[in-house]
Amino acid sequence: MTKEITKPQKNGWSILFINILFLVFSIGLFTWGIFLLSHRQGFGGYLLAIGIILFVTSTLLFVGLFTVEPNEAVVLILFGKYKGTEKTQGFRWANPLYSKKKISLRVRNFDSEKLKVNDKKGNPIEISAVVVWKVEDTAEAVFEVDDYLNYVHVQSESAIRHLATSYPYDDTEGESISLRSSIDEVSEHLQKEIDERVRAAGVKVLEARINHLAYSPEIAQAMLQRQQAEAIIAARQKIVEGAVGMVEMALERLKDQNVVDLDEERKANMVSNLMVVLCSDRATQPIINTGSLY
Repeated sequence: MTKEITKPQKNGWSILFINILFLVFSIGLFTWGIFLLSHRQGFGGYLLAIGIILFVTSTLLFVGLFTVEPNEAVVLILFGKYKGTEKTQGFRWANPLYSKKKISLRVRNFDSEKLKVNDKKGNPIEISAVVVWKVEDTAEAVFEVDDYLNYVHVQSESAIRHLATSYPYDDTEGESISLRSSIDEVSEHLQKEIDERVRAAGVKVLEARINHLAYSPEIAQAMLQRQQAEAIIAARQKIVEGAVGMVEMALERLKDQNVVDLDEERKANMVSNLMVVLCSDRATQPIINTGSLY
């Protein structure tokens, strides 16, 4: 693999100043040569030729000037051979024969398209993610892949698809990690997988996080009813647990404080009445016995 070689180039301002003087000198020689030829002096032809050569050379040297912005790098190539990367920001100069390819080192991000895939249990879901990344090795980004921007997008979508098939949508049936309830763990897994896939392009993934997750429209209503049913069951379980504790506390306090002595049949009747009152989802209408204890 082609690895990055940092190769600082010359200061562009000093080369520009020297080259301007060089250009002015070549124009002076060219003008002086024409003047001598007009006076039929053979030496003027030599000065004219030298002036033309120096002018062409000076013009060619201007081609080597380029700028490097903050968080930007320039990959230098000479006749198809990688010669190094310039990262020093400012006005720079390099061999005019170098081909120069600018690469941004800034942090970038993109929002993937909504992908329709099946989760671990085969349920069709919609998922997308935000990926934050930047180029770390400019040589690998230019020479190891055909188009590193497209490469990052395609590999990221591939990793998102693989992630969706690795976990269930929800944490039902004893699943320890799910896409919906384990956001941090799933995002960390996604970041590592994308980073491994795009490493060949000299790219580092800084963060990857799911920003859209939903069941596909064709099963969304059925799954919503299932979630509602599970929520109702969980709520009922809490209500029953609380009601049992309250009934137990009531019987113990009646016994400890000698308020009333109930036989087993009356205890069962009292427990039944209390459970109906405490567990009912509607207001109860009690019947008050004012005649006797029983």
